Amino acid sequence: MDERVILIILPLAYILDLLLGDPVCLPHPIVWFGKTISFAERKANKGYNKKLKGAIISFLLIVICFFFFFFVFHYIKIVNYLVFILISILFVFYGLANKTLILEGKMVFKALYDGGLKAGRKQLRRIVGRNTDNLDENQIKIAVLETLSENLSDGVVAPLFYFAIGGVPAMMAYKMINTLDSMIGYKTDRYKQFGWFAAKIDDIVNYIPARITALFIAVLSGNLRSFKFILKFGDAHSSPNAGYPEAALAGALDCQFGGNMHYGDYISEKPVMGFNKRDITLKDLKQTIIINHLVCFISVVTISIIKWLII
Repeated sequence: MDERVILIILPLAYILDLLLGDPVCLPHPIVWFGKTISFAERKANKGYNKKLKGAIISFLLIVICFFFFFFVFHYIKIVNYLVFILISILFVFYGLANKTLILEGKMVFKALYDGGLKAGRKQLRRIVGRNTDNLDENQIKIAVLETLSENLSDGVVAPLFYFAIGGVPAMMAYKMINTLDSMIGYKTDRYKQFGWFAAKIDDIVNYIPARITALFIAVLSGNLRSFKFILKFGDAHSSPNAGYPEAALAGALDCQFGGNMHYGDYISEKPVMGFNKRDITLKDLKQTIIINHLVCFISVVTISIIKWLII
């Protein structure tokens, strides 16, 4: 992709996400990814060689996704450059999930305050894979903040990182990987074998973005404790990546994250991050939202500056 075009595409896509989030009235490529994965999983995740079948299907979906967008966008670029720019803006907008992520977090807090524990648990299930049935009020709030920090990497920094490297095709391939992991990358009886490859490739592609996210959180929060938490707790998580942004946010807020989580019939043993076991407040949510917005903005600005310097 022409580096100069990114200076147009990226800021406009960012503004669209800031204004609109994920409008339900528009067809979303991630929904198509999800339906494709669900269909393939139902057909293939049975019998023998589940691990091999899951790896082959995941690999093919990622490769097909990349080359589909590569050739479609290459053709559009040749036919009409203006249309290419407009479609690129649309798909980068689709690839960003900052506003929607923040709105979902707000909705959990609202449901909890307006409707109590039952409503809060139900709303939380929209954004986490864990079992929420036995979570108390503070655990629900912690789960929201953990999700906001972890998905700041998955839904904002990582997509932008891969867009900067390989344009829309790389960004969409990343979104396919992330969708695969979110749907089948669990260590439950059903997905442990079939989703093994999806979980591993997700770990690999998120390695750098997760650490960039943690660094941005620490810098933008202006809190030395955040850096200390990254060093102390970042690699203690069972995931090689999720612990870094979570630790950074726990340090910024001076609170405690982590602990064992239930994912259906599977218990994930997660380390405790932080020392100050306190109640999470609405102020913590507001501070987290500010950090998320700042990280998204700085990511866009950083990529734009780097591209401008390259030109």
